[in-house]
Amino acid sequence: MQFRLGLTYVLLIIVFLGSGKILLAQKSTINGYVRDKSTGESLAGASILVDKTTTGAITNAYGYFSITIGSDSCTLRVQYLGYRTIEQKVSGNQNRPLLFELEPEGTNLEEIVVTDNRLESMINQTQMSVNSLQMQQVKQVPVIFGEVDLIKVLQLMPGVLANSEGNAGFYVRGGSSDQNLILLDEAVVYNASHLFGFFSVFNSDAVKGVDLYKGGFPAKFGGRLSSVLDVKMKEGNQKKFSGSGGIGLIASRLTLEGPINKGKGSYIISGRRTYLDVFTRMLNKANSKNESWNRIPDYYFYDFNLKANYSVTEKDHIFLSGYFGKDKFGFDDGLFNFSFDWGNKTGTLRWNHIFNNKLFLNTTAIYSDYTYEINNRLNEFKINLSSQVKDLNFKMDFDYFYNDKHTIKFGFQSVYHTLKPGGFNGGSDDGTFSFKQQISLFGTEWGAYVQDDWEISPRLKANYGFRVSAYSQKDTLYAGPEPRLNLRYKVNETIALKASYTRMFQYLHLVSNSSISLPTDIWFPSTKRLKPQKGDQVSGGLVKVFKKQNVSITTEFYYKWLKNQVEYREGTQVFFNPELEKEFVFGKGWSYGGEFLIEKQEGKLTGWISYTLSWSKRQFEDLNFGKPYFAKFDRRHNLNLVGIYSVSKRISLSGTFVLNSGNPYSLPIGRYTIFDPATQNFTVVPVFPERNSLRMPLYHRLDLGLIWKFKPKWGESDLTFSVYNALNRRNPYLIYFEQINDSNGNPTKFEARQISLFPIIPAITFNFKF
Repeated sequence: MQFRLGLTYVLLIIVFLGSGKILLAQKSTINGYVRDKSTGESLAGASILVDKTTTGAITNAYGYFSITIGSDSCTLRVQYLGYRTIEQKVSGNQNRPLLFELEPEGTNLEEIVVTDNRLESMINQTQMSVNSLQMQQVKQVPVIFGEVDLIKVLQLMPGVLANSEGNAGFYVRGGSSDQNLILLDEAVVYNASHLFGFFSVFNSDAVKGVDLYKGGFPAKFGGRLSSVLDVKMKEGNQKKFSGSGGIGLIASRLTLEGPINKGKGSYIISGRRTYLDVFTRMLNKANSKNESWNRIPDYYFYDFNLKANYSVTEKDHIFLSGYFGKDKFGFDDGLFNFSFDWGNKTGTLRWNHIFNNKLFLNTTAIYSDYTYEINNRLNEFKINLSSQVKDLNFKMDFDYFYNDKHTIKFGFQSVYHTLKPGGFNGGSDDGTFSFKQQISLFGTEWGAYVQDDWEISPRLKANYGFRVSAYSQKDTLYAGPEPRLNLRYKVNETIALKASYTRMFQYLHLVSNSSISLPTDIWFPSTKRLKPQKGDQVSGGLVKVFKKQNVSITTEFYYKWLKNQVEYREGTQVFFNPELEKEFVFGKGWSYGGEFLIEKQEGKLTGWISYTLSWSKRQFEDLNFGKPYFAKFDRRHNLNLVGIYSVSKRISLSGTFVLNSGNPYSLPIGRYTIFDPATQNFTVVPVFPERNSLRMPLYHRLDLGLIWKFKPKWGESDLTFSVYNALNRRNPYLIYFEQINDSNGNPTKFEARQISLFPIIPAITFNFKF
């Protein structure tokens, strides 16, 4: 009932606002787009200011803006970080969208004209708990194997923890990995990792920008509890044909882009592939006659990003984008054949329409599919394991620029989920033995929202909204309200206080019985027994900027409550289990902490220092004797230092230093033996303490990088050198106990053993652009 009423209200608002009959006394409204002059790419987050007033606007995700002015004409100042500011006199009786094209600054950071636009935005905006990255910045941070990875850079931000060393998985403010909503051009990516988690699926050459929301979520987002990672693809070069790419130690990539009817549209095609399998196959072939040779498995991954856009009219713009990626792992020695494939497919079709100077619509149809499949064959017997989650999503989002004090956003969404958790089949080739199990679950998720960005006074601003979400499956229906509130109080021109409250529901659950996220983890929908997860988060903080030094300081404190958390029972068998739902146990969680960020994004020396102090706990009646315990991703201290120094136009140096508390884990503290008279053998049974009561040693790592740029006649190029773990620190990845026996084979004691993954790893990558 709540959902139906909420949706009715939103539809009424659409009709009311779309009629265009709301009049403002003696005021004019102008609208338009802000784009990159050299490529035609839209610039999201650009500032448009009315000269000699406090009136301003910010472009939305598509570079669109609308601004109400108090007279028939005025001078607008348009600015964006890294671009030359332009000023232009405009008339208030415009009957067509304006187009402002900003010229990028040179590579010399000292030449940048805009020095305080970003700092002013940090003070003025109501949104808090968000980290934004530009890809030029991401590409300068040294990472493992020299492969640029935006998620690994986000792991260096406060409140974000890495899954494990070198892994692209992440946890945000005490939430589990499945509580992160990962979007690529609005399509959900259910598994964002390649190479069992060591690389992300995002090709840096195809990505335009990244926003990570850790709290204070905008009302248009729903379905996850802890974070929203919003990744936007490039639109392609509208001015001329161009290309870029890179050749690295384990992977190469190539991107091509160009105009469609110059100035009207563009396309971009980007691909990436690893080639470890080329070398392993050569080694296996060369040693095929050597009986002592242990055959090396094949492994590679690839991904493609495709996007095209076209302006049908001045008020209508269409976009079509897609992602296709897959990991392939295999082994075949003639007797035993094993293959493991997993991957994502997404497709997004968008239509932008301008109704009038005040009302903007984005209509989107989205397809998302994540599948993994494991095939085993031994002689004439075979077995197949698989899992899939597939979405069909339709949504409409409206931006209504009511006046210079109110910007209203509203819309609705419907997602049809198809889930096939833990299917398996197999048998003999002659058909004398066979078995099969495949569970298919279907559900529909809805959401409707409205929010208003309200400038109450020059000092006080509020972003408040309300979202209603629901989920139905057969005879099961869940629905609930999700209020949102962000407040900003501007103490003066350099200090702002901020606070937020958010409630979120999550109707899909990723359940794992491993300590790290794996491709085989299973997504499961809410059912009568498996209730939706629910999260409430409050946060508050302060922003201080030093304009002369181009430095900002942000502090935030948060507390998060989590209900209906899901885990497996101890010893659960995931596959070959037709009643998997009965193996779930339910509990609660909570996390709290403080985050500190000092950041400098302009000048010869840029970078940031982030520190997080946090606690994260869980409690289940059926686990750990019903007592609270630290979550597996709880870390008390997390310090990151990132520095990038431009020595000259051609050479820049970079370095990162990471210092973390160790992860909690469980190991036996004792043992007892059981004698089996039938076999005359002893069986050792370990005795475990409370769950996650021990901690791994302190983790720290130093990474270094150098970029050496060239200017060939055909374009631009550089050599990127990096050294991962420059101090060769043997950080713990896994700790286990090994049983020590006496000369008669009887167990005498256990000894702890540590597994470390990565020593010092140098890398070199050749990048080019034409």
